[in-house]
Amino acid sequence: MDLQLTNKIIIVTGGAKGIGEGIVKVLAKEGAIPVIVGRSEEDNLKVVHAVEVAGGKAFQVVAELTQPEACEQAVNAVVKAFGRIDGLVNNAGVNDGVGLESGNYEKFMASLHKNVVHYYLMAHFALPELKRSKGPILNITSKTADTGQGNTSAYAAANGGRNALTREWAVELLKYGIRVNAIVVAECWTPLYENWIKTLPDPGAKLKEIEAKIPLGNRMTTAEEIANAAAFLLSERSSHTTGQLIHIDGGYVHLDRALANA
Repeated sequence: MDLQLTNKIIIVTGGAKGIGEGIVKVLAKEGAIPVIVGRSEEDNLKVVHAVEVAGGKAFQVVAELTQPEACEQAVNAVVKAFGRIDGLVNNAGVNDGVGLESGNYEKFMASLHKNVVHYYLMAHFALPELKRSKGPILNITSKTADTGQGNTSAYAAANGGRNALTREWAVELLKYGIRVNAIVVAECWTPLYENWIKTLPDPGAKLKEIEAKIPLGNRMTTAEEIANAAAFLLSERSSHTTGQLIHIDGGYVHLDRALANA
């Protein structure tokens, strides 16, 4: 299926690693020009180079998204380079373990800036260009807003905010023909996830325990599977889809866990 993404300029925050990297690479394969926005120029350029080696095009902007002014500067840099923005993927964030017992006001607020405030700011600053292009917004969110996790109050709150903003923006932007959707991620294998599981006493056993609870295939979701869904939602092939929270998770959140071992 031709997703009609050729030469579309699509910002992907946190596009240098994990799910963001997967989205960048799939968009480039579809002919789009993804723009990585992330704090590390070295990491950004590695992915740009990988895309170019594979025959695609990509661009990068260095920005520390926890700083509001950096969000505006990043958007301005993209407009200066290309003259337009055709889509926005809000993806950057980290599950930083700021819990109710373990955290405090300063850590909680800092986590919100890491995980949801820049979602709002990037959409706000990109909106004039998105109105011109009728470009879609895609928010990457986490199942923690649905299920809880424990010891991650700030991250769960941020993801609840991401989900709410998805529906709020879908309503507010109807008049401009801008679609807004979210992909809700559960257990997806990324470098961050791998680093986390390596900190546990028996990583292999813990991974098997987690995979056993994922109904479809008893395996982790891949970044490419998230990315494939993202590319579709960013394309005109999903032209009548808006305000949706789509779980790409092998049934982890909504199916009976008893099915996992059936």
